[in-house]
Amino acid sequence: MMRQTDSARRPRQGAAAMVQTPYGVRELAIALLVLFVLLAIGLLVLPWQQSVRGSGRVVAYTPTERQQTIEAPIEGRIVRWLVREGSRVKAGEHVVEIADNDPALMQRLGQERDAVQARLTAAKARLLALEERLLQLGGAQGAAISGAGARVRMARERMRAATQALAASEAARHTALLNQQRQQALFDKGLSSRRALDLAELEAVRTTTEEARALAALQAARGEQSALRADKARATSDTGAVLEDARAARAAAQGEVANVTAELARIEVRLARQASQSVNAPRDGVILRLLASEGGEMVKAGDGLAVLVPDTQERAVELWVDGNDVPLLAEGRTVRLQFEGWPAVQFVGWPAVAVGTFPGRIALLDATDNGKGRFRALIVPEPGAHPAWPAGRYLRQGVRVQGWVLLGRVRLGYELWRKWNGFPPVVADEEPTEVSTKKGGGK
Repeated sequence: MMRQTDSARRPRQGAAAMVQTPYGVRELAIALLVLFVLLAIGLLVLPWQQSVRGSGRVVAYTPTERQQTIEAPIEGRIVRWLVREGSRVKAGEHVVEIADNDPALMQRLGQERDAVQARLTAAKARLLALEERLLQLGGAQGAAISGAGARVRMARERMRAATQALAASEAARHTALLNQQRQQALFDKGLSSRRALDLAELEAVRTTTEEARALAALQAARGEQSALRADKARATSDTGAVLEDARAARAAAQGEVANVTAELARIEVRLARQASQSVNAPRDGVILRLLASEGGEMVKAGDGLAVLVPDTQERAVELWVDGNDVPLLAEGRTVRLQFEGWPAVQFVGWPAVAVGTFPGRIALLDATDNGKGRFRALIVPEPGAHPAWPAGRYLRQGVRVQGWVLLGRVRLGYELWRKWNGFPPVVADEEPTEVSTKKGGGK
């Protein structure tokens, strides 16, 4: 039994000894281990450029050089197109001719303008006459008031003279009464004659009469002065009313002149619009599309006739970014752009090794969204940066663009950890937040 057991055990030991680990598997395991160690070191050491992605298109930097519509200045029908789609035009070059359905419209408008001009001339003549009448009435009012004032002053002088005459007559009567009393006393004593007493009494009666006459003259002067003052007030009121009537008539004439002038201006505008039956190109550019057909098609004033793409040398990129990324953006930030039609190899984290992308910077960031939660950033070429943007004949307006706004630099491991956890990027190196500082963001 022991021999059988030993003999049965020997073959099994020989088979186990024959099974060995291949040399290549061991090397592969060592290589994977080294790679893992290097990857861990790389995650801790290698830098990563954070970015915000957006998409958009090429536009002109100046709004007046962007795609625009040539509109009809008047109502009418398209007579003839002088250009076709793709035609290059210069500023002021005729594009299309428009004509009104009424061939005699210009003549009738001219007659209407002549009639309105005649009305305007008559209204101005009436206004001039009213101005002259106002001047005359002003002079007449001044003369009437001056004359009435002179009469009032004369009455005042007469009243002053009457007052003085009354005072003199009162003094004379008082003196005559004293003389009468004195003569009466002398006559009673026999020292004066009867004739002297009679003369004294006569003088007393005369001075009393003179006093009454002076008092009556004073009262007459006072009444005359009151009457003349009333005449002056009446003259002032009457002339003032006439002047107000004349001013009202002048205001009405001025309103009529203004109305006729406005009507004439409207007719002149209609004439100018009807005269501009040839629509011109507003800028140098290319006719992109014709919006109206030649022949019997009617258009209204303001209807689009053609779409013009102006020539521009100042190009920009209209980049739309998500609202979640807008707080990370600011004017002056660096952007890498990939234009449609230009092959590129973009390394978001290492922009220095990217191939086929072009530098730019944010020149404008909209204050509000487009109604769908996306914000527009206007990107312009970076001055002096290399490579320069393609020439305008290659980089046309409307070319689609992919853009990456470059943010702060972090470690590659942190970036992977951030993406796995869905955290936002670092705001900026110069504006670190408390959260990004605690979590290792920033340089």
